[in-house]
Amino acid sequence: MAHGRTGPAWLDSDTIVAVVTDRGRSLPERWVIDTRTGAVVEGPAASLRTDPGPWADVAVHQLAVAPEAPSSSGRVAVLATLGGRAMDVLTVDLSVPAAHREFRRHSTFGSAWQRRYRQPEMRRLDVPGPGGPIETWVACPPGTGDEALPTIVDVHGGPLGGWAPAPHIEVAMLVGAGYRVVLPNIRGSAGYGADWITPQLGAWGGVDVDDVHAAVDHVVELGWADPARLGIMGLSYGGFVVNWIVGTTDRFRAAVSENGVTNQVAVWANSDSGPEYCRAARLGDPLSSDGVERLWRQSPLRHVSEVRAPLLLLQAESDLRCPASDNEQLFVALRHLRRDVEYIVYPESHHTFSSTGRPDRRIDRMERVLAWFAAHLV
Repeated sequence: MAHGRTGPAWLDSDTIVAVVTDRGRSLPERWVIDTRTGAVVEGPAASLRTDPGPWADVAVHQLAVAPEAPSSSGRVAVLATLGGRAMDVLTVDLSVPAAHREFRRHSTFGSAWQRRYRQPEMRRLDVPGPGGPIETWVACPPGTGDEALPTIVDVHGGPLGGWAPAPHIEVAMLVGAGYRVVLPNIRGSAGYGADWITPQLGAWGGVDVDDVHAAVDHVVELGWADPARLGIMGLSYGGFVVNWIVGTTDRFRAAVSENGVTNQVAVWANSDSGPEYCRAARLGDPLSSDGVERLWRQSPLRHVSEVRAPLLLLQAESDLRCPASDNEQLFVALRHLRRDVEYIVYPESHHTFSSTGRPDRRIDRMERVLAWFAAHLV
């Protein structure tokens, strides 16, 4: 019996396998453990690869191990994207040195439909940033070269998330509609080491937003993006960045925020992970006047009077992580100010419904996103 997970999982009595994050990519790894001391006897160090090598175009979504398999094999099955193709079942032998590992494909269910459509051209950039190079992927319509196109920045969630050159239906839909899509792994993203995460802790709306602007500045300087036709979107923490940025700059002509964060004071109490998450992210707590001020300083709602960009708010009604009650505060305030805002609530939907929800909800969501940007950027 094989069990699906991201790990860690025991391959045998002294071998652990897990999916780890390295520069936006999710990769399977293997460690041999001295079970008497807990020391790692064999396995990769806890450091970034200087060269991703055969892993450069792999993104693993789920790991399956077979406990009854011979311990010497090291072979695991993964659900993963490889070479820009949609997710399929692959196997890899983790007992082989990393530089020589090869994936074997065992299904085409995920990628068969993909062949009917033109896929985005993915370009990798090391964007000069105030805290160091920002690895950024730019998804481009094939055959458009370097011409200036309407461009949308898509901010990942987390903030301990990350973008990789893996197929993403949202990105493909936007590229198919003629947009470039900028996918920056800003400070706070996972897979780049503690030094990349730490400056963002307890400072939401600071270095992270600086990096978003740096990525946009760079693609504009390259001539790839039309500075008069810029949009931004994001989900969860990405929605926080959208909510913050539309209140602190007027460079974006349209924005889409999904299941975002508006008022950190309210989220502390209303989110299913509020107190624990706020503690881990060093956001603060509302148990003192200083704590309330700290949370409020990191709340997009404090900038609501400065919002001018048309904003589409998408909200899953049953989202416990970023509840509707929080984002309704932003909607009500913007309506009161007579700003261009729409608020769409999806019933019986949860935090990640855009990728795991009912198909009709997911189709409606994507149609609304495309229509919103078409109305304001094209």
